[in-house]
Amino acid sequence: MIHRRLLQLVGVVAGPVVLMAALSTLVSACHIAGAVLAATVLADLTGGNLTAVPPAIAVLVGVVVVRAVLLWSREVTAARFGIAIRTRLRGELLRRITQLGPGWTQGGRAGAITHTVVDGVEALDAYYSRYLPQLIVTCVVPIGVAGWLFTVSVPAAAVLTVAVLCAVVVPRFWDARLLRTGQTRWSAYEKLAADYLEATHAISVLRVFGAGRRIGEALAERGEHLHRRTMTQLRVSLVEAGASALALHLGTAVTIVVACAGVLGGVTPAGSVLLFLLCARECFRPVLDLSAYWHLGYQGLGAVKGIDEILTAHPAVVDTGTRTEPARAGVRLRLRNVDYRYPNGTGVTDVSFDCAPGSTTGIVGPSGAGKSTLARLIVRHADPQQGTIELDGTPITEYTLAALRASIGVVGQHTYLFHGTVEENLRLARPDATFEEVRTAAFIADALEFIEALPQGFATVLTENAVQLSGGQRQRLAIARAVLAATPVLLFDEATSALDVDTEQRVLTRLAEHCRGITRIVIAHRESALRDADVVVTIESGRVVSSVTPL
Repeated sequence: MIHRRLLQLVGVVAGPVVLMAALSTLVSACHIAGAVLAATVLADLTGGNLTAVPPAIAVLVGVVVVRAVLLWSREVTAARFGIAIRTRLRGELLRRITQLGPGWTQGGRAGAITHTVVDGVEALDAYYSRYLPQLIVTCVVPIGVAGWLFTVSVPAAAVLTVAVLCAVVVPRFWDARLLRTGQTRWSAYEKLAADYLEATHAISVLRVFGAGRRIGEALAERGEHLHRRTMTQLRVSLVEAGASALALHLGTAVTIVVACAGVLGGVTPAGSVLLFLLCARECFRPVLDLSAYWHLGYQGLGAVKGIDEILTAHPAVVDTGTRTEPARAGVRLRLRNVDYRYPNGTGVTDVSFDCAPGSTTGIVGPSGAGKSTLARLIVRHADPQQGTIELDGTPITEYTLAALRASIGVVGQHTYLFHGTVEENLRLARPDATFEEVRTAAFIADALEFIEALPQGFATVLTENAVQLSGGQRQRLAIARAVLAATPVLLFDEATSALDVDTEQRVLTRLAEHCRGITRIVIAHRESALRDADVVVTIESGRVVSSVTPL
């Protein structure tokens, strides 16, 4: 089965496929040569022509050696081809996920996306590196062998040809069902992988609420569902394999009977029986290999849907900007009549306010008022349905996404720190920053003292999301990371919610002292976080209800 979409996913792969097919054809030629030589040796032994046996055996040994070299070359080529295909496809998927941005990824399950990128692409390896080349071999070798055998015995060759055709064609009647069951199984596999990832990340929550056993039982039930799907798929697969095996054994037997009849009738030489016996196997070998590679590769066909969904998804925002330079320091941020609605009707309506250059603008309001929605719109995780957001007098849609990201630093509600050293995490946006700049950023975020108290200081390796640190420590590292990025705008979305009041005030005071000229937007619930704000904008039910200057 040639899946047109799979060929489109990786572009032109004709060169590697043809190379693999050529190597496999040469391997098949060695198998055929070995079969012919073995038949010749046996015929000479039974015919008493012993002088011809040693040279034939010597040639046979040479063929075996050549075949071994070709098999090694084919395996190496297949491995390299598979690596290249997986690298190319995964790279394309990761580039696409990056282009789609948080607005798209937040709408899916991390486990399902991870499963598609990792296991889905892995499952396609055999289809590209094994099945497609073998398809060419199957179209060439059996036809060539059968055509040559027609010169020996037309009836026997005709029977063998029909048997090979049956071995190729009959199993194809089950391909559609096998593909359907494969897609169903893959969907169940993908959901189970996502469930396990979520449960693993939430073990502490499950323990607190005593839900571990219940969730474990639910996972076991879904695992049993996957097992049933897998067994259904295997049953269909075994029917295909059985059809091919029946054609092979029955076809070979009938071919030998017809060849023997030809010998008894004096139509064909006696040695032809041995020739047909050994060559029949080589005629079927490419077909059997094709079937084996199909069963290795068809599981990847189930992943095509998930891969295609990523590659054809529409991003929440389209990078159509032409301004490639980040905004200058001391920039003004302006929102004008901004509207944005989620499908459930919540969002923001007719929001307008200015953030003066180098000022601190506070945004307050009850939960669900639309504060975080405004943050998403400012950093272009989504675009307003009406109205404009301007940076330095230019609509942010005219900036490329890369330029906009370099213009606005963000510390969100949920901090994420990567597995790596403290210093590596802080340098995320500025790998070229000096160590003194790293220390200064840590000082501004009131993180320097606790960092230096860690076992290896800035070289201390953090676990994934730095679970060995407190929530307040993680927030301070995130603030330091944003400060080190040195963007002209800093957006804090509940960035100090895990800090005590005294630490929060130290951080805010140092930000005001060291980040002069940087336009800051602070979204918060606590009034203490807005003590140094030049303007406080109050949002209720998605609308601005007041914009005042604190006394």
